[in-house]
Order: sequence, then structure tokens, then C-alpha cells
Amino acid sequence: LSLPYKPKRRTKGQIAIEAGLQPLAEALLGNPELNPEAHAAGFVAPDRGVEDVKAALEGARFILMERFAENPDLIGTLRELLQNEARIASKLIEGKESEGAKFSDYFDFSEPLSKVPSHRALAMFRGAKEGILRLELELEGEQKDLTSRGTCAQIIAEHFGLTFADRPADEWMRQTVQWTWKVKLQPHLDADLKSTLRSAAEEEAIQVFAKNLHDLLLAAPAGRRTTIGLDPGIRTGVKVAVVDGTGKLLDTATIYPHAPQNRWEESIQVLAALALRHQAELVSIGNGTASRETDRLVAQLIKEFPQLKLTKTTVNEAGASVYSASEFASNEFPELDVSLRGAVSIARRLQDPLAELVKIEPRSIGVGQYQHDLKQTKLAKALDAVVEDCVNGVGVDVNTASVPLLARVSGLSATMAENIVKLRDELGPFQNRKQLLKVPRVGAKAFEQAAGFLRITDGDNPLDASAVHPEAYPVVERIVAATQRSIAQLIGDTGFIKSLDPKQFTDPQFGEPTVRDILGELEKPGRDPRPEFKTATFLEGVEEISDLTPNLILEGTVTNVTNFGAFVDIGVHQDGLVHISAMANHFVQDPRDVVKTGDLVRVKVISVDLPRKRIALTMRLDDQPGTQEPRADRSKDSRPTGRKQSSGDRPPRGGGRGGASSFGSLGDLFDKL
Repeated sequence: LSLPYKPKRRTKGQIAIEAGLQPLAEALLGNPELNPEAHAAGFVAPDRGVEDVKAALEGARFILMERFAENPDLIGTLRELLQNEARIASKLIEGKESEGAKFSDYFDFSEPLSKVPSHRALAMFRGAKEGILRLELELEGEQKDLTSRGTCAQIIAEHFGLTFADRPADEWMRQTVQWTWKVKLQPHLDADLKSTLRSAAEEEAIQVFAKNLHDLLLAAPAGRRTTIGLDPGIRTGVKVAVVDGTGKLLDTATIYPHAPQNRWEESIQVLAALALRHQAELVSIGNGTASRETDRLVAQLIKEFPQLKLTKTTVNEAGASVYSASEFASNEFPELDVSLRGAVSIARRLQDPLAELVKIEPRSIGVGQYQHDLKQTKLAKALDAVVEDCVNGVGVDVNTASVPLLARVSGLSATMAENIVKLRDELGPFQNRKQLLKVPRVGAKAFEQAAGFLRITDGDNPLDASAVHPEAYPVVERIVAATQRSIAQLIGDTGFIKSLDPKQFTDPQFGEPTVRDILGELEKPGRDPRPEFKTATFLEGVEEISDLTPNLILEGTVTNVTNFGAFVDIGVHQDGLVHISAMANHFVQDPRDVVKTGDLVRVKVISVDLPRKRIALTMRLDDQPGTQEPRADRSKDSRPTGRKQSSGDRPPRGGGRGGASSFGSLGDLFDKL
């Protein structure tokens, strides 16, 4: 709409007007009976740059083209037509087939513009950015002439009341209209609609990333149990760190169970000694290189030393290297080798994923689709909001929380968080929430915002361990007075609390809904909204993608959920895809209605593509290979346009795991696209 009013450079149409050709343009537009060449002869003026009849007619054409192309109503009509009826087509740029093999699904592909999902749009845009694909908008029925009604050129003609027969000026005007479309409007609308598609796809991808991050941060914590963290490696060995129930580092070691050293038995003895010495209960294994081999090592440890009563599980090590090299890790462990810091992080993220992952830049966790193609500032803002929501939803123990965790609490800045930890180290644990007002920079406003999310266990007031805000303590005091019970007697007595009438305890400040929330919190003070801790058991003997065969049923962990399905870690260093169509025996609108990141699921292998490292899985365990292979979520309107397509259009998967910017093999997938 603003196009006619935008400042613009001196155009060919303006130059033609300055040369006195506007009357010629108006005459040919208003009277098709005029002979263009004969009438234009009177406008030849070499002194004004109009050298001949051809130049005069060309100038008149530029004047009309610009007038047609700047009509807001016409632009709106054409944009709506293309948005609803055009298809976006991707085609291979000649000579790029080998270089762009990972985009093979899009070498000759088209789909209605209005229906293309975000992940496919971003895949095509990435292919175009890398010089592999050429993207075009196509409108079925669009012809080079104006004999077919409904074409864009015909719409332009009708908008300005133009009809064409065999009159002298008709052919000249027909070409003017066609040029208006092809030279002016088509490129403008093509760029505009592609930009709109990209923006919508990016927004949806950010929401996908945010939802997955939310699920990951709220994954089940193992709790305060002494844990051995293993950061697997081959040549450099397996890094070992033992942390106590609070995450405090107790011991470290490096073992070399794998080639070329092959000190298998010695490694088992070292782990057994560490477990016995520190009374460890859990073994947390990073899912990077040599993860399955290390898992087998721990399995033998548990078999040989059942008296240790160890439980092993694999955790995503994404971002561990980012933490290891961070300023926070350097301050916490100045003398500890960087590689061993990663093992500490792996152990802690099993104990409390939220508390550990907040130390890492959210984008480094990599549970999004095409995250490197998104606007990073906008992505960071959305992810930061998710982290803050998760931290506030769970609550933070003031006496054990790290600076990064405290800094994510609503109302607290990084400086305030540092001051809280500094005062805690100097004076010992906080005994009540009011003591937070003694922390430098924590004023009444910050306290008001943060207090309800901060917990103090075993302090002066049992309510300080709950989500009840100090402002609402008078409500609890009224309940205590009315029931003749102490706070300690009230807390946890579900039957008695449910018998109370919330209306009895309302006042002008706290209405019935708030009182109900307070009573609910008294039932289970400080309750953790996260699920119960469970672990997946990988099938013995299945350690590489080459070990997979169709019909094999496995247990795995959902590592990422996208709009087209869910990726599942089944223990072969390459996540498999459960397409949305293979998630349930009923129609699934959104994969997140069925699973979320961190869920344990049973899946069946449908097919394995070794060259492209793709694993097709189904959660419908009665599906049979070859008859129900999950395909990418093309609608019936999406189709190849001639070239043979590979099965499915999900993005090609990358190789190994690990790395600062990946989330296991999933991260490699999105990094390589």
C-alpha cells in the first residue's frame, strides 16, 4: 500500500515524462484506434533524448508500466491470488547435484505456497542460500498471452478496463501489460511472498525450539544422589567426575577402556573404586562419541559389582563443551582440566537438568529446527523467556542455587545473583526470605518480584519453602487462627485443607482464586512440576546404525519434536525419525500432543538408509516395513515435478554427536542443512 509513496530514484518513466511523452502514453491508453507508430512520430525530439519513434513508444510504455505497477488495489488483488493459488517450486541449479545431495528431495519439487510447512520452507530457503536450489513461484494456467482469463496479465488489463481486439494500438498495449507483470509486478510480488513465507516459517521454527527447550529444561531430575559423570572419548580416554548430591565435585579420573589403549579391566576397577569410595548411586553417560561402548563398560561394571547397586543412564551432552570453556566453569573449577569439566556437567545434568542447563547459552542446546537460519536476536529473546518461565515454575533453593540459576529468577539481575551467593558464602545459609533484603542491590521491588520463586528449606518459616508469596502470609495466618492449627500441622494435610472454604479467608487484596492457590500450595508445598525420573534401556547388541534391521522394536528417548514428527535416540549415535503419520493410530494434528522432549517411547524400525544415515521409525508397533513407511508430511498437493524423489522429505541427517553447537546427532542434522 505504501509503494506509491515511497521515495524512489529517477525512473525511466519519470525520465520519459520529463521528455514530454506523457501525452503520448495517455493518448494510446485512451484511444486504441490510434496507430502507435504514426502517433508517436509527433513526439520525436532528439534534443530531449527522444531520438526516434521507437524511443518515443518505449518511453510511453515505461510511463504506463509504472502507473499500473503502483496501483495499491491491483497489487492487493494479485498478492491474494498468488498467496492462495500459487505454488512454490524448487529446482536444482545445473551442475550442483553432487554438492547439494542433502537437498535431493527438493531438486524438482513444488507445493502450494499456502500449505508449505515451516521446516520444508526453511530447507528450500537454505538450499537457495547455498546456491543449490532455485526457488520460483508458479501459477497454474499462467500464459504468455492474454487469451486465458485469470492470468495475472489479464487481471491487470481488466483492472484498468483494457480489452484487446485487432485495433491498431491493441498489440502495443497488450505487450505493455505483459511487461508490467513480468518486469515490474512479478519480481516484486515474488520477493514479497517469499519474504512473508520465510518470516512465518522462522516464527514457527522459533516456537518449535522454545517448546522443545521447555520440555528439556523440565525433564525429570534424578535428585540429590551421588553421581558419576562419564564424558566418553576414544583416543583421549573417558573423562570421569564424581559429584555429591548437591553437585559438589568429589573426585575425577581419566580411563582408557577403548582402542588403542584397550585398558578395559583396569577401567572397570577404577570406576568400581570410585563408586565404592563415594557411595555413588548413578552413572551418567554422555551420548557423544564412544557412548555405546562406554555404556557397555558400565553394564559390565554393574554385572561384576552388583553390591554397588548402580543405575546407569545416557544423557544428552550437548553444550557440555560450551560450559567447560565458559567463564563460569573457569571460576568454579580454575584448576580443573577443561575436558573434566564436561564430565562434571554431564553428572549434574542428570541430577537436575534445569539447574545445569541454565549455565549454557540456550541456543547451544540445539533442540530446534534450522536454528542457524533464524534471526538470532529474536531467537535468543524467545529462548531466554522460556528459561525464565521454567526456572520460576520450578522454584529455586536460595541456599544451593548457582549464580546462573538465580539470575534467571524474575526480578533478579546477574549482579543481584552474584551478591546473593557472595553473602551466602560469607554468612552461611539464609534462614528466611526477609534476609534477602540485606543483599546489596536487592530492593523492595526486586524482592516483591522474586520472593515467590525463591525457596528456603529448613528455615525459620515453613512457608519460605513454598510458592506462597510473603505478601500472602497474612492469609495463611488467618487460616491458622481460624483452624487452631500451626503452619506445620496444616502443611501436607490434604484431607483437612480440602474441607476448608476459601471464601472464609478472602479480603480486598486476595480473592477466592488466590486463596484456592494458597490452599493448594499448603497441600504440597514447593511441589516440583517435573515428572518422575525414569531411564531408557537400549537393546543389547544394537550399537551402530548398521545393527538396525526392519521390524526391530526398541526403547528410546525423544530428543526433539518438530512439526513433522519426533526424533528418537535409540542408542546408535543417530536419532531416528517417527513421522507424524506414524505416531498414533488416529490423526495427529501436532506431534506435541503425543510426545515431548525427554519422553521414553517404544518404537519399531521401518527402514534404514545407511548412505544418508536416515532411520524411519514408527510408534505403531503393528506397522510393517514396506507397507507403512513414514513419509515426510507432504500434503496431497505437494509433489515432485518430474524428477524421481527419495522417500520422505525430512532433512538429511548428519553423522556423529557432540560439539558445542549440536544436540547429539540431531544438532549435526540441523547444522549441516
